[in-house]
Amino acid sequence: MNKQPTVTLGIESSCDETGVALYHSQLGLLAHALHSQIAIHTQYGGVVPEIASRDHIHRLVPLTQQVLAEANLSLSDIDGIAYTSGPGLAGALLTGAGFARSLAYGLDIPALGVHHMEGHLLSPLLEKPDLAFPFLALLVSGGHTQLIRVDGIGRYRVLGDTLDDAIGEAFDKTAKLLEMGYPGGPAVSALALQGDASIYTLPRPMTDRAGLEFSFSGLKTAVLNTWNKAKQSRQDLERALAQEKLNRLVVAGGVSANRRIRQTLTEIMHKRKGEVLFPRLAFCTDNGAMIAFAGSHRLQVGQHNLNLDFSVTTRWTLEELAPVET
Repeated sequence: MNKQPTVTLGIESSCDETGVALYHSQLGLLAHALHSQIAIHTQYGGVVPEIASRDHIHRLVPLTQQVLAEANLSLSDIDGIAYTSGPGLAGALLTGAGFARSLAYGLDIPALGVHHMEGHLLSPLLEKPDLAFPFLALLVSGGHTQLIRVDGIGRYRVLGDTLDDAIGEAFDKTAKLLEMGYPGGPAVSALALQGDASIYTLPRPMTDRAGLEFSFSGLKTAVLNTWNKAKQSRQDLERALAQEKLNRLVVAGGVSANRRIRQTLTEIMHKRKGEVLFPRLAFCTDNGAMIAFAGSHRLQVGQHNLNLDFSVTTRWTLEELAPVET
């Protein structure tokens, strides 16, 4: 088992953002760069998979050169490469995977496919790597709304999942109905801060049922705001904390950047005299730093492949991941 200091190159290309980062196992994050494709996809009202894949191809080499220059390192200083292998758009994933595995093969270093949502889940630990396990994680992003018990890296138990639309999809569909453009989530969030939550009564499905699942599909036909959607997550969150007897919360994913959600969840944990941890705003959305961080921990314990064989998957549950034995 390799416990020497290592430098991991992280590659994220699961959807419409190309992220590259360098992570040192002892010194932490050395450099990171991100290119967003929002300007490209705006004219289509959403992500076009083929266009996304082609843009990743154009960005991977210059972004890799950029982070190496910022960290004052060369390719020979990289000890391993971590890349997102799922879930995500198949073509977009393949561009990052193909680049990562080819570069690793040429450098004769190990490469490893990383679960996209594990990257998000662990992203708050980039700045607090000593956070104690176990804790409850709330993942809120464009495609996922999940409550997860985390007993260690790779030791995950999903307590509740969305049965249809994730909370981020509810944001985006609402924005589309209101013709607010793409991406719609940030626009709806900003508008909600100016609204009056008492004017409209919107549905909060699943709150009267047992279990910790989420459902947001019914909200897409109403005018949504941040507070309305946060309420269901709040109720399920408090039930999950009580059920699992936990008082430590990690919140991650693109929607975790939402100011009202941060404020509400911070208040909940403050009243419980508990601890809550959010990623830095720059690391809420897809980024290479979270992949480099998650991959570094797995590469450190020998999880890798040396050959050119690789695959990606559009569907992949966290509970399938192997634990990291320290």
